[in-house]
Amino acid sequence: MANLRVGLIGLGMMGRHHARVIREVEGVDLVAVADAFGDPHGVAKELPVLHSVEELIAAGIDMAVAAVPTGMHEEVGLALAEAGVHTLVEKPIAASAPAGQRLVEAFAARGLVGAVGHIERFNPALQSLRQRIADGELGEVYQIATRRQGPFPSRIADVGVVKDLGTHDIDLTAWLAQSRFESIFAQTTTRSGRPHEDMVAATGKLENGVITNHLVNWLSPMKERLTIVTGEKGAFVADTVTADLTFYENGTVATQWDSMAAFRGVSEGNVTRLAIAKPEPLRTEHEAFRDAVLGLRNDVVTMAEGQDTLVVAEAVLESSRTGQPVRILS
Repeated sequence: MANLRVGLIGLGMMGRHHARVIREVEGVDLVAVADAFGDPHGVAKELPVLHSVEELIAAGIDMAVAAVPTGMHEEVGLALAEAGVHTLVEKPIAASAPAGQRLVEAFAARGLVGAVGHIERFNPALQSLRQRIADGELGEVYQIATRRQGPFPSRIADVGVVKDLGTHDIDLTAWLAQSRFESIFAQTTTRSGRPHEDMVAATGKLENGVITNHLVNWLSPMKERLTIVTGEKGAFVADTVTADLTFYENGTVATQWDSMAAFRGVSEGNVTRLAIAKPEPLRTEHEAFRDAVLGLRNDVVTMAEGQDTLVVAEAVLESSRTGQPVRILS
């Protein structure tokens, strides 16, 4: 079988990584790249740098990766759908929920694979964590808390921290719990002089009763990417920077301290740093996209799932404006 022909549009910070990984993945060939602003990182190599999505389509591609700014996702995605091209669009799916819904409908109507690049789902620590939760290693899940903090990335200009970084945590939380968000309450602030928010604190509830908490900002001098899942048997802590997964087990040793013994809670038990394989998440994502196009499996982040995440992100922003919790309609 001939390799699938892949086109890449958007040659910025994420585009250069997509180009590298596409060239490494078996069964696909990078045959065309496009960016109206040129190729600042020199990723095109032997390929000519095209200037538009129309030129990319004319190169005869089977599938595409769209790493353009968020505000261009709808325009580029609709053009690729109209041309019958399977597409992976970087997260968030679009700049607004109505635009995201138009993309969902365009790809579904044509029977195309439409995927959204929520790469954290492919982090090995989170993939292992999800399987362990599904296998009952944690028992009933009570809470999922995330912390995603770090310095401001100069690459982002058209959205705030909620739609850029916060969508990672919204998506991975619903995915880990296998349940959608029911409600959300949030507060944001803007401290960097930009038009968009750069810090958010949000708390939510999923349809299955799991409560959630999310701290996200571009104002911290340290980089932190933690997901903490607490349940009846203990807590898992996933560090997605290092792809480490640690299990904090509820204690089984009886305490001799009378005042503590009377407390009907849990105590500290064994702490285990789990050994897991650590493939590159972006490569795993591209392999999943390739296999979805080939009809071999379907574990990409679908456009419908990406749209659900965007709806929650917009509810976060609405809550921060109104000071009231927002119920998210299914």
